[in-house]
Amino acid sequence: MKKYYTLIIIVTIGLVSCKKWLEVTPQTDIAQDVLFSTQAGFEEALNGVYSRCVQEDSYGKELSFGFLDVLAQNYSITPDDPLGYRQTVQYNYDAEQFTGKRDAAWLALYAAIANSNLILHHIEGKERLFSGREYELIKGEALALRAYLHFDLLRIFGPSYANNPVALAIPYVKDFSNKITPMSTVSGVLDSAILDLTAAKQLLKVADPILDAGYEVGYPVKDSSTEDSGPLFLQNRRHRLNYYAVCGELARVHLYRGNKAEALANALEVINSNKFPWTRQNDFLNPDDEKKDRILYKELLFAWYIPNGNLTRVINDWFRKGESALFLESTETRNLYETGGVGGEDNRFKQWFSEKSGGLGTHMQLEKYYRDPEANLHYLVAPALRLSEMYYIAAECTFDTDPGKAWSYFNDVRFHRGIGRTITNETSKDVFLNELVKESRKEFFGEGQIFYTYKRLNRPIAGFAGATYPATNRIFVIPLPDDEIQFGNR
Repeated sequence: MKKYYTLIIIVTIGLVSCKKWLEVTPQTDIAQDVLFSTQAGFEEALNGVYSRCVQEDSYGKELSFGFLDVLAQNYSITPDDPLGYRQTVQYNYDAEQFTGKRDAAWLALYAAIANSNLILHHIEGKERLFSGREYELIKGEALALRAYLHFDLLRIFGPSYANNPVALAIPYVKDFSNKITPMSTVSGVLDSAILDLTAAKQLLKVADPILDAGYEVGYPVKDSSTEDSGPLFLQNRRHRLNYYAVCGELARVHLYRGNKAEALANALEVINSNKFPWTRQNDFLNPDDEKKDRILYKELLFAWYIPNGNLTRVINDWFRKGESALFLESTETRNLYETGGVGGEDNRFKQWFSEKSGGLGTHMQLEKYYRDPEANLHYLVAPALRLSEMYYIAAECTFDTDPGKAWSYFNDVRFHRGIGRTITNETSKDVFLNELVKESRKEFFGEGQIFYTYKRLNRPIAGFAGATYPATNRIFVIPLPDDEIQFGNR
């Protein structure tokens, strides 16, 4: 009997570049020996993994601006709870409202991991099937995806490394098999992720077009960018786990493990590449909605590309439907961005939030993802890795030996957000970390990263009206799905 591979079919649009490099059509079963007999089949399979990751149960909603951001206390949840997050914001992890979202995310990420493993299984020994540098490119991205997805699963379901490095966390699955994979410890997951990312980095170093001297990032189609030139599969590398995104993910993983030297080296490789320019003020502040860059597009090392369609409408409505949307209290938002003091000129507050009145009273509406899918100068994406995070990592890794240099990295981000370089000589590590967490909350609002920051640093979560939630495993370690415990003998 033939084995079949279920994937999301990708139709490449070669003649209309503004449609970008994929559109999604219904799932189809394809015989593995047929799919993996050509270079195009491998390309299709890899695109299918990315497409699986941008559904609503994963990075297309829940793991970007859904339940992870709710866990970070980023939104006000009304008692009538139209979106089903009230139990989540209260950390009631046994509630059905939460477990459904949790279980779906777990299954989505492991499905993408399984398909990455299938690509890696079939690509071995087939170098001659590929032209140019696509063998290294596809294998490198599949390894990087496997590591990226496992690391996020660890950050959700396992204790932090700082809290308990030898605790059992999640299975790190490296084979396409129906056999049960044993649980790995926190350290074991990090070891495996670092091995995969290091191998991916080596492969991509000789293959990734983003490393070419003439490759310039810019706004798709409408700028002088070279991202839309060449074969379609090689275009717009920031929508994929490219070489610099792998460096950024290595910086994240090494920082999580406490290896500041390696984290700093990888973060600086991104920073010093000068491939990702800071967003110009006239792009961020442009009064024309068609030209405004709310997402700070050029600064993205990696982003999950979300094709135009129903999900675009879901995201546009997610924050813009009044009482049926996620929103923030006006006072709490102003406090978060410190608009009465140092944040009075913070362009993130000015461009990402609008004040509304209605049945909810006066409240703030997040505009970060709003766009006209037919008119805006950038595609709808869920940010995955940003240039600013590399500066934050560099700052944290430098502070113990050179506080002045650390504040310089920290203030570089503030300067490009309109705040200015205001902190320069404070030597207290606790003050520095408090400021770093505050700035991270501002920078990554609506991107699913803040919960991870609190967890890694083992810091209480700041809620509304002065509330705080303790840094405990009861909050930071989300229980495994019941089926995984039962059938996986966990």
